[in-house]
Parts: sequence; C-alpha cells; structure tokens
Amino acid sequence: MDEMKLKILRQLAKQYPNIAAASTEIINLQSILNLPHGTEHFLTDIHGEYEQFNHVLKNGSGTIKRKIDEEFGNTLRESDKKSLATLIYYPEEKLALITREEENINDWYKITLHRLVQITKRTASKYTRSKVRKALPKDFAYIIEELITEKAEVQDKEGYYNEIIHTIIRIGRAQEFIIALCNLIQRMVVDHLHIVGDIFDRGPGPHIIMDTLMKYHSVDVQWGNHDISWMGAASGSTACIATVIRISARYGNLDTLEDGYGINLIPLATFAMETYKHTDCSAFAIRYNTDYNTKDLSLDMKMHKAITIIQLKLEGQLIMRHPEFGMEDRLLLDKIDYDKKTVMVDGVEYEIRDVDFPTVDPRHPYELTPEEALVVERLQQAFLHSEKLQRHVRFLYSKGSLYKVHNSNLLYHGCIPMEEDGTFSEINIYGKKYRGRELYDVLEAYARKGYYSVHDISEKRKGEDILWYIWAGPGSPVFGKDKMATFEAYFIDDPAASREKKNSYYALIENEDVLNSILREFDLDEEHSHIINGHVPVELKKGDSPIKCGGKLLVIDGGFSKAYQGKTGIAGYTLIANSHGMWLVAHEPFESKDAAVKKESDIVSDSILVEGYPMRHYVADTDIGRQLKESIHDLEELLEAFRSGVITEKA
Repeated sequence: MDEMKLKILRQLAKQYPNIAAASTEIINLQSILNLPHGTEHFLTDIHGEYEQFNHVLKNGSGTIKRKIDEEFGNTLRESDKKSLATLIYYPEEKLALITREEENINDWYKITLHRLVQITKRTASKYTRSKVRKALPKDFAYIIEELITEKAEVQDKEGYYNEIIHTIIRIGRAQEFIIALCNLIQRMVVDHLHIVGDIFDRGPGPHIIMDTLMKYHSVDVQWGNHDISWMGAASGSTACIATVIRISARYGNLDTLEDGYGINLIPLATFAMETYKHTDCSAFAIRYNTDYNTKDLSLDMKMHKAITIIQLKLEGQLIMRHPEFGMEDRLLLDKIDYDKKTVMVDGVEYEIRDVDFPTVDPRHPYELTPEEALVVERLQQAFLHSEKLQRHVRFLYSKGSLYKVHNSNLLYHGCIPMEEDGTFSEINIYGKKYRGRELYDVLEAYARKGYYSVHDISEKRKGEDILWYIWAGPGSPVFGKDKMATFEAYFIDDPAASREKKNSYYALIENEDVLNSILREFDLDEEHSHIINGHVPVELKKGDSPIKCGGKLLVIDGGFSKAYQGKTGIAGYTLIANSHGMWLVAHEPFESKDAAVKKESDIVSDSILVEGYPMRHYVADTDIGRQLKESIHDLEELLEAFRSGVITEKA
C-alpha cells in the first residue's frame, strides 16, 4: 500500500476506529444507494415575484398534489383533495379559516390528522430513517416518528395510532401538530432545489425570496445576469450600483432598496429634486404595479433620470478603461448633436426624444459633476454597509456559480457564446482569449475576486469590472446579446435602434451536433444528459416550446415576472426530476396568497413528460451515489487494513 493511500486510511480510521464502526457505515451507505432518487425542483427567472415563488415552492410544482392523488386515488373527492393540498401549502392561514367555519372541529382534526399522517408516510418513504429524523420538528419529533413508523410488536395498530391522535386533540395541540406535519411534508417532498438564475429585479420582493432560500434545506444557484448586477453592486462596483438603482426606479421598486435592504437613497433624492427640478423627465416613466404609491411618482421619475445619466457616465468610463471589452459602440453620450437633437448609433443618425441633460458637459460627457460624484460615493458606502444585502450576496457566492453539472444535467442561465457555424466564440478577458467552459471558469474566478479580493486592490477592481461585463458585455454567457441598448430604449423612438441581437447559440439550440459539443465540453454523456436553461422567456402565444432538440435542452423561463406575462401567455415553467422521470410544469398567473387560501386555487396548469425512465432511478445512479460508492470503497480498504494489521483497531 502506497504512503498516500495509507495516510488517507489513517485519517478515515479516526472517524471509524474499528471493524465494527467501518462495517456499520458500509452497510448504511450501501442501503442509501438503493433508495429512490430524491425529487429535484428547478426554477429560474423569478425576478422578485415572491408570492408566486413561495407558492410554487410550497406546492413543489404540483408534487404535493400528485402525492395526494397517489395516496388517496378515488377514495377522496376532488374538493377534499384540493382542500388538503391548500392546507399543506398554507397551514396557519387555512386553519384560521377552518376553525371559524367548521361546526365539529374535533372531528375535522381527527380526519385531517389521519390524512396528513398518510401523506407524511408517503413523502418520507424514499429517505433513510436518519434523514427523516433530522427533518422532524423538535416539539413533535417523537410523536411523528411513532405515527409514521410501522410497529410490528403492536397488535392493535389502529387503536394505538388512534389513541395518539385522540390525545393530541384532547390536550389542545391539534393545530400546532397539523402545522408541523404540513411543514414537514413541504420539506420532504423536494430533496433539492436548483435556482437557474435571476432572483432579482422587476418584482418587489427579491429580498424575501433570498431570505426563503437561505432557510431552505438544500439549494444551489446558477447566477443570472440580474443576480450578477446585484453581486457587483454589493462588491462596490459603481456601474452596477447605478444599474441596480435604475432598474428598481424603473419598475417602481425603490422600496426594495430602502425598506428591504436599508439602503439610504436620500442623497440621490435630494440631488434629483434640486438638479432635475425644471427638467423634462417624461422619458423616465415608472412601470409601477398596484402596490405603488403614486404620490412618489414625480420624485421617482427625477431620480430615475438622474441615476440613468450617472449610469451612462460610469459605464462610459469603464468601457474606455477596458478597450479589450470591445464595447465602444455603447459610448453614445459623445454622439449627441444638441442643436439637431439627434444621436449617431452604429453609423445611423436618429432623432433623440430628450436632450435636457443638466449634468452632461458635451466636451467631457462621461465626467461626473462634483455633486454626482458625491452622490455616487454615498450610494457606494450604503451598498457596502447594507448588512442584509451583504449577507444575501455571500449566500449567492457560497451556494452559487455560473454553471453547474449535476446528475447528468448541465445548468446555466444564459448561453454558451457561439459563432454562426456552431463553434465556441473566443472572448478577450484582460488580454487573453477564452472559450466554452474556460470562459465560464475565468469569468467566475474574476467575479469572486471582485467580492473577496480585499488585499489586492488591482485584482478586486478587475473583478468588479468583470461583474459589470458579465451583466452587459457582448461576450457574457449570461447576457447573450450583442449589446445592452439602455440608451436607445430611453431616448430613441425608432425600435430598430434598440433591437438587441441574440447570440448565435439561440438559433442553434435545435441542432443536436451543437448541443452534443456543449455536453462534451462539460464532460457529460451526450446520449443521456440534458441542458437546463433560463434567461429567455418562452413565448407560448407564438407557438414557442420550452423543449428543444427532442428534450436535450429545456428552457424553463416562461415568465414568472408580471412584466413578461403579456408576451409569454403563461406565468413560468418549472421542472421536476425524480426517480421516474422529468416533467416540465407550466404555471398560470398567480392571483394572490389570499386567493390561494380562500378559493383553494392552485397555479399548476399543465405537466409535460420530458423523459420517462424505463427503470426507476436510485441514489446509486446520482452524483451523490458515485461519492457514496467511493466512500464504500475507501471503507472496505480500511476494513482490509484493520484485518491485515496495517492499521490497528481502537476500542
């Protein structure tokens, strides 16, 4: 046995010091390999729509409803199944309604508790008893374990279980127990959650979504371009800070920054009120929702314009600092003819709807005024010192990445930058060209430096600038377009000017050879693997399908964001993968949490089978299974070392 292997086994022997301990763990791991593959839940492009997100999370994209159907079949009326599902999603709220309306509440408790115990048994059946035990709520752990565990030694099993439930009701703990069971079912029905990008922007509650994710039992995140802009802002990138504030202003969500993250916007508000007091701000309308307080409209439009001009200046400085980014076409403040009220974009002269820019010096258009510079400095400090934002962004870094390979699936938010012939584009990052997986890896490395590299200021600055490039650069895999037409969208009426051309990748995703080349690039088996993609809304109204190339690629952004739903016709696709196969789930627009509780409305509208497995998949078939097999192999070598005397057993 070589020295390195012996060193590893000696370390392992500290955890399993004798034959008995090592043998027990081998048996335990071997049994786990033969359990069914746990359910994976894939969501993307949530865009701050926290109520719809929470509902989809609670119902497991219809998984809980399927469990109820499997358990009760035709023995329960559809109305009873619906009521039971709603109770599991929203136990506290539903109980408050039922206790007011139900005449014989104790009878309802008894029936409901029996049903919930049955569903709990079914959802827990694919896990080890140890894993279930760890998930049990502290107050009721012993009782739940008794109710969901078969007891061969008890002759009158029905009487035994009935007496437990009767006692729970008699001592006044039925409501608390029902809530505990419902939360446990939600916890057990999905084994792992994947968020394939874009938690932030547009909707009002990204901070609520982030709080939920941080409490979730098992989750990973693939960063979207909107997430990246917030990560850049938290890192101190002034261009990203301006972008985040501009988008929040545009969608009437400045409250997210002020109330959600405690970021002080008074310096910007004061500056905007003074500087833009007599300025035309009509091009900076607010796309607000029903919760927006319209008394703030005039001020918000001024703030919207002020931060947009600041953003264009900061981006211009960054682009000139990095000619290797190849984004000179985004330098448009110096292309304005103030006398003719036109601007030159890509060699074409367009009329411009607004030239009332009190802070832009035509001779030095990208220089901040002293007042703007002071506002930017104060905003930067506010972002850097927002404890909640920093906590959320650290979570994104710890649980996230630009892509993930998991159980034969390749997950990423945007695209693999490509040429028209299907070859990977070479992108210049600080003087060196990268393509395919290498491009993802170098961008992620710089994204982490932008946040964490506190001792090397030069590397941190480069990282901050790369975070902005990932948000808006033409070679960014999560942006995937030739330009971010911010200027054109605000100032030019001609839609041709603001058209953003998608990367060639999107025209090639029905080409099997191209998709196979991507899978090979990430060391995946091209016959049995899938690409799971977000970022681009699926326009169902135009006949678009989320299933590409016969199911090899799945686009699961159908439009959680209300801003997209008119275009898509639905309110989002999600994906469920379990031991039997993979299903795409299309969702209807979500009315509200109150409507879901009172009307018992669910938003799952349709399930589409993407792939059914001819044989059921087990833990042994997963990435975790492969790790467990390696552990078993090491433990078996440790057993042999004990038995041969190479390593001495300890008591």
